[in-house]
Amino acid sequence: VQLVESGGGSVQTGESLRLSCAASGFSFDDYTIGWVREVPGKDPEWISCLQSSDKNTYYANSVKGRFTSTDDGAKTLYLQMNNLKPEDTGVYHCAATGRYCAGLPGGYWGRGARVTVSS
Repeated sequence: VQLVESGGGSVQTGESLRLSCAASGFSFDDYTIGWVREVPGKDPEWISCLQSSDKNTYYANSVKGRFTSTDDGAKTLYLQMNNLKPEDTGVYHCAATGRYCAGLPGGYWGRGARVTVSS
């Protein structure tokens, strides 16, 4: 399993960013794939999850209505982040685990993309 993120950066409050995750070595049909946010001093938090068991996408309450995760049906996962807030600052890892979102933030992680939101 290989996961490579791209698209991070520094933005102002209210702006948008889109992250991409290039996945290889596994099928989206067999793994749950999502995004995990890592912030120093806090436990990693999964913020979106495309669950393999039911093919639904789930979001953490902290990002619901602002972030949208999509995929190309093959090997790329995206995270569109709108109306960004300073508390969204962190390193965003693409992650893959078993059949359920409950497996996150465990499983396989990419190296991450840093997102910085300033006020």
